Amino acid sequence: MPLPTQGQGFVSELKDAVTGRAALLVIGVLLLQLGFITSYVGALHDPTPHQLSIGVVAPAQAQPKLIAGLAQVPNGAVKPSAVPDEAAATSRIRDQKIYAALLYDPSGTQDTLLVANARGPAAASAATSIVTTLEHNQNRTVTVRDVVPLARGDAEGLSSFYLVVGWCVGGYLVASILGISAGSRPANLNRGLIRVGVLALYSIAAGIGGALIIGPLLNALPGSIAGLWGLGTLVVFAVGLVTMALECWFDVVGIGLAVLLFVVLGNPSAGGVFPPPLMPPFWRAIGAWLPNGAGTEVARSIAYFDATNITVPLLVLSAWAVVGFVVALVAVVLRPRGGRPTAAATEV
Repeated sequence: MPLPTQGQGFVSELKDAVTGRAALLVIGVLLLQLGFITSYVGALHDPTPHQLSIGVVAPAQAQPKLIAGLAQVPNGAVKPSAVPDEAAATSRIRDQKIYAALLYDPSGTQDTLLVANARGPAAASAATSIVTTLEHNQNRTVTVRDVVPLARGDAEGLSSFYLVVGWCVGGYLVASILGISAGSRPANLNRGLIRVGVLALYSIAAGIGGALIIGPLLNALPGSIAGLWGLGTLVVFAVGLVTMALECWFDVVGIGLAVLLFVVLGNPSAGGVFPPPLMPPFWRAIGAWLPNGAGTEVARSIAYFDATNITVPLLVLSAWAVVGFVVALVAVVLRPRGGRPTAAATEV
């Protein structure tokens, strides 16, 4: 019987070393990597304001002209609105209904722009640039007053974003580890519920850990420790349940889908680096509906805005958790796994 040539031996080794399934997974990883670059650079390389909400406080005879001037900024950059007085303008900024407010002084040529750096320095900077140009064209000047400043330890206002990113990472990593160590899909419903219980305990620990690090340990964010703890628990639990559900249906590919959702799409659209009005349409549209964006919005609100406007993002996070839980358990019930995991691991 003829011996295989060196070339035939290499081909055989290659087929054994890289199966068709492995090749498809490698291609999938490449697509994820390219998607990561596209999404991050696409979302963050050219921040341009769109419908940036700016209130206008001015006498009746001057207010329409100022509003019209802001509305005429090219590309729909500004969404101007009339505000009755300074107190109302400050209140609307603190309630996160507008990003900035222009206070017109009819007795002089210097006006005041109210901003909230805590809601995003980039938004405050964009509002300042737009209003300064408008004022210059009218031979007026403007001074800027920060009505909701950042905490001393929160450089560039990124702490709330990185806190939520950390929680999201923990959520999909722990679900991935449980799947890798004990099988992507639990063997039966009871084991599925046990795995959910483990995930819940982890989420509680991750929530309090993040809240203590960001608050008392690093003094990066003010606000309620209990509130941040609850938020962190919900974020980790929601992301973990969705990752678990994806693994139950798609095995190891589910981990890649979780990375697509929470890393490739979720992080750049979360509004941490640039708020939604400064992002391109696609990322602006999806950010608030992903756990990263919803979590960042709630964390920032707890820290700086007395937890205003958090109902919708909390409902978004809860919806992700419920859907992940239901989809995972449906997979376990409809597609029970026979036998035990091949890996030397305890079933969870």
